[in-house]
Amino acid sequence: MTDSIAANPDRLLPADPGTRQIARELLADVEHLPILSPHGHVPADVIADDTPFPDPTALIVSPDHYVTRLIHASGIELSDLRVGGTADVDSRTAWRRFAEAWPLFDGTASGYWLRSSFEHVFGLPSDLVDNLGADNADTVYEAISAKLAEPGFRPRQLFTDFGIEVLATTDDPLDSLEAHARIAADESFAGRVLPTFRPDPYINLAHAEWSQRVDRITAEAGDGVAGYAGYLRGLENRRRYFVQHGAVSADHGVRTPLTLKLGRAEAEALFEKARRGEATAADRDAFEAHMMYEMARMSVEDGLVMTIHPGSFRNHHRPTFEKYGADTGHDIPFAIDYTAGIRALLEDFGTAKDFHLVLFTLDETVFSRELAPLAGFYPSVYVGAPWWFLDAPDAMMRFRSAVTETTGFTRTSGFIDDTRAFCSIPARHDASRRVDASFLARLVAEHRVTENRAHEIIVDLVDGSPRRVFKL
Repeated sequence: MTDSIAANPDRLLPADPGTRQIARELLADVEHLPILSPHGHVPADVIADDTPFPDPTALIVSPDHYVTRLIHASGIELSDLRVGGTADVDSRTAWRRFAEAWPLFDGTASGYWLRSSFEHVFGLPSDLVDNLGADNADTVYEAISAKLAEPGFRPRQLFTDFGIEVLATTDDPLDSLEAHARIAADESFAGRVLPTFRPDPYINLAHAEWSQRVDRITAEAGDGVAGYAGYLRGLENRRRYFVQHGAVSADHGVRTPLTLKLGRAEAEALFEKARRGEATAADRDAFEAHMMYEMARMSVEDGLVMTIHPGSFRNHHRPTFEKYGADTGHDIPFAIDYTAGIRALLEDFGTAKDFHLVLFTLDETVFSRELAPLAGFYPSVYVGAPWWFLDAPDAMMRFRSAVTETTGFTRTSGFIDDTRAFCSIPARHDASRRVDASFLARLVAEHRVTENRAHEIIVDLVDGSPRRVFKL
C-alpha cells in the first residue's frame, strides 16, 4: 500500500472490503485494455507533427477551462493564467498562480486527473504533489519542463505509452484534413487518429460567421448549385470527404435537442431570410432544429454516427467572451427536454437500419426519465457517457445507477474523454474503468448479477461498446 492518492491501487474502489475485492478482480480484466477515444478535442497536427509540448502552463493550465474557471472563481483574473492567448504575465508567474490555488481542487475531478498526470505521466513524487503551493511552485515547474524536454516525451511516444488505439479529433467541415492524411500514410505510426465532422457554425444562424461559412460550404456543392440546395449538397459532399478520410461520426454541439421536419419550401424560405439578415431568435431555433433533422437524414445515408451534445449556455459571461473568447470556462448547463425535442427525428429515423444516434446531456435528470427509456426502445439510440461537468466519479456512478435498470449495459456509448488535455487521457479512462468496476462489484455483492457475467460486462463496457456504437 502507498500513501500516494494517485498511486493507491484501490482509488475509487468501494470502501467495503468484500465489495472492493470483487471490484479489484473486475478492474484487472480491463485496466490494461487499449484506450478507445471516439470523441475528443486534441488537434490532429499535435500527433502529425510530433512537436514537443510547450511549457507547463501552456500545456496544463491555460487551455484547460476545468482548471482556469475554478481559479477564476476564487478571484484570480484569467489573464493571470494566460487564458485566451493573453500574456499579461509570463508562463512561470501564471504557474505560480495555479500552484497557490492547488488546494481548490481537493475533491474535484480535475484534481484527480491532475494528480494522476503529475505522478504517472510526469513522474513527480507524491509528497511534492500533495504540498504543491507557493513554496515549491518553481521546483514543480522545472521538473515538468525537464520532462517536456526529453526526446522520448513527444505526442507520438505518449500515444503509444498511454495505450491509445483510437483517438478522434473534432474538425471544421472545411478542414483539409491534411494532418489526418499524413498520419494515415505514416506506416511507422500504428494508432488511428480519426476526424469528426462538427458543423455547428454552418447550422447555427447566431454564429457571427454563419453567412460567410455558408458561402464557402455552398461552393463545395459543385456544378454551380446555389441557394439552399447548394448548401445541403455542400454539407453532403464534405461529409463524404470526411468519410473518405476515416471519420466515423458527426458531432453536434447544439443549444437544445430540438428537431423539426420542415417542408422544402419552408426550409428554403427560412434559409433565404437568414441570408438577408432578417432571421429572428425563433427562426434561429427552427432552422437549427430542422438542420438536425437533415443531419440525421445524411447520417442514415452516409453511415456517420450522429452524436448530440446539447444543454450548454455558451459564453454565459459576455465580458469574458469579448476579452478572452469562447471555451474559457463560462459555459453553464441548463435543463433540456429530450423526449419531445428529439421526436421528429426519431419518427422518421429512429428505426432506420445501421443508424446510430448517441445522446449526451449536461442535465443528469434526463438520464433515467428520458434517455434510458428512449434507448430502451429505439434501435438507433445509445445513451452517451457523462461528459464535461458530469465526467466525475460520483456523477459517473449516478449515471450507471440511473440508466442501467431501464436500458441495461449494452445501450450506452462507452466512455468518452472529451478533452483537449492530452496528458489527462489515461487518467480519465482509468477513472471510468474503476467506477464501472465498483458499480458492477456492488451488483455482484447484492446478488443482482453473477460474478461471471460481471467480468463479461466490464470488458464489453470498456472495449465492446465504443467499437460497436462508433463503428470502430
